Amino acid sequence: MVGMELPVMPPVSPMLAKAVKGIPDGKLSFEPKWDGFRTIVFRDGDEVELGSRNERPMTRYFPEVVEAVKANLPQRCVVDGELILVAPGGVRLDFEALQLRLHPAASRVAKLAAETPASFVAFDLLALGDDDLTQWPFARRRQALVQALAGARPPIHLTPATTDRELAGRWFHQFEGAGLDGLVAKPLDGLYEPDKRTMFKIKHERTADCVIAGYRVHTSGPDRIGSLLLGLYQADGGLASVGVIGAFPMARRISLFEELQPLVTTFDGHPWNWAAQHEGERPPRGSEYSRWNAGKDLSFTPLRPERVVEVRYDHMEGTRFRHTAQFSRWRPDRTPESCTFEQLDEPVSYDLNDVLGRS
Repeated sequence: MVGMELPVMPPVSPMLAKAVKGIPDGKLSFEPKWDGFRTIVFRDGDEVELGSRNERPMTRYFPEVVEAVKANLPQRCVVDGELILVAPGGVRLDFEALQLRLHPAASRVAKLAAETPASFVAFDLLALGDDDLTQWPFARRRQALVQALAGARPPIHLTPATTDRELAGRWFHQFEGAGLDGLVAKPLDGLYEPDKRTMFKIKHERTADCVIAGYRVHTSGPDRIGSLLLGLYQADGGLASVGVIGAFPMARRISLFEELQPLVTTFDGHPWNWAAQHEGERPPRGSEYSRWNAGKDLSFTPLRPERVVEVRYDHMEGTRFRHTAQFSRWRPDRTPESCTFEQLDEPVSYDLNDVLGRS
């Protein structure tokens, strides 16, 4: 960033949203909730920095986005938005493929930039030229953003927005089929407040009955549960790893550890017995870890898959829960074999091109 001089300089923590159950009333602007990497773009001429939500720079991982920024954004600006990756065919988002873009090898970064290029969706303007816009109300910032991106072309996009609550409700249901994550509601008179939850997010919430097939211990001690590993049975009878439950009060982590000890088993005869050779490494699905936490040990203790739990989740990414599932209740009335993928809701298909306004 040698030579970069902007009225808003990196790093900046993005403004956040608090979860609400339904679409709120009031003087609000509604936008799709994009499922990607939250990114603030800083541009000063040929100097470009892509800052992440945790303030770590992502510039080196997305060289194609840097070039698109230079071609499409104003010469000096700071723009809040989301890095996304569109699946082959262009109809929905692919978060798993986006995660793979965070690779340490420069040669691999260049190859992935060509094979699976990312896009940037802009939804707020923090600075333009010499002006700091963070103290402007959002309605005024949005108007300035629309004008600033009037000539932008893919892979730079302006997020759709509406003040029509009824239309926002239709978006909430339609856009999920394109891989989006719900809605964000922004007060029209709201200032840009970094790291504060002054916006609202409305996400899909569903339930599923899953098999508990293992656990990981908590970082605070080996006698308490860190997370429970969830499985669903496939049509061929195999037990697929679909995600984890990880949020428990500390007292519950300790009692849960004691409660599950009678189910502890070996990998012999376990549905994930192939994981035995990786004990102490990263099973199950060892390649699927966060590159921000590459050193984290994800080994687990196998359990006899006899217990069923009802979990709350927002949506699926492939065959896994996109986010950590939430514990709802035990289901002693359900047999493990009845926990299949057939119970899951399938969102109505929707073309991502229609969301982005592409032909």
